[in-house]
Amino acid sequence: MNEKVKGFLKPLAESLLAVFIGFFLGAIILLAFGYSPFEAYYWLLRGSLGSTSGIASTLSYATPIMLTALTFAISARTGIFNIGAEGSVYFGAIAAIIFTNIYGNVLFGLLMGMLVGAMWGLPAAFLKVFRGVHEVISTIMLNWIAWYAVLYLVTGPYANPSDPNKTILVPESARLPLLGGSNLSVGFILAIVASIIVYYILWHTELGFGMRASGMNPKGAEYGGIDPKKAIIWSFVIGGFASGLAGAVEVMGRPPTYAISQGMANINGYGFDGIGVALVGRNHPLGIIFAAMFFGMLRAGTTMMQIGAGVPLEIIYVIQGIIVVAVAIPGLIDIFKNLRRVRA
Repeated sequence: MNEKVKGFLKPLAESLLAVFIGFFLGAIILLAFGYSPFEAYYWLLRGSLGSTSGIASTLSYATPIMLTALTFAISARTGIFNIGAEGSVYFGAIAAIIFTNIYGNVLFGLLMGMLVGAMWGLPAAFLKVFRGVHEVISTIMLNWIAWYAVLYLVTGPYANPSDPNKTILVPESARLPLLGGSNLSVGFILAIVASIIVYYILWHTELGFGMRASGMNPKGAEYGGIDPKKAIIWSFVIGGFASGLAGAVEVMGRPPTYAISQGMANINGYGFDGIGVALVGRNHPLGIIFAAMFFGMLRAGTTMMQIGAGVPLEIIYVIQGIIVVAVAIPGLIDIFKNLRRVRA
């Protein structure tokens, strides 16, 4: 069998097996609590894929986590653990709100969200490259700095004077168009395009080759004329663009909010969810597209699973957690294998 085809089919088969195991373990939990797994999964699928609105909700939920997953995947391919997507989402969202209210332009709002998100990734990149600070430590700390900085803007200068539960609204002229009258915006298409662009960069450009080579063997890459430090900085920048876009898309294309809600509840957690999506997609930009849809399906079907099968929300979250962990394990194994190879 062709090695390229084998390299594609093997991860796919492992991921599908992990999905089956996750749902099987979830079924055991449901039976243990006295619920029918067949009924529960039926309503899960019906709620997420059984109607036009359900599919729109699935894809809408998938949009921001697809973009934040790219942030983690790019860093993983470069041999680092950038978990700072959360902070870039916050700054991308608030930047979109600020600049759309100044200029009222869709394109400018998206570009500024991406730019500010990328800029927020630079401190961790410089700390890693010039001071040797581990990116996990710096990005965790920077996430909290981003949280409180943006929370100040949300509750202070950009609070909505007519509605204390959210910020000022994105003006109508700067809102992303909705597809087919649903709650799904063209942000989903932008996320797909971003995934394809990242794939092209990583596998079809000199920059991407240098990033992947640095991730596989930094010393070997440096011996071959590749600068690992440059690769790390670019991974943070490109990842920041993706997460900043996630924040901008979420506030510019999520009806009826079109703002950051109180406590930033509508943009909170997307960066961390993206890590799971990246692992399920095996840190491949094209795999991430389908992994994000899978996560979106789990989230969109929650309500119908509660109503139709009578499963409490807490049990649903347990089931979803088990499925996600099971599906993410192959991706984790890949990362640990790569780390062992780099250190050898």
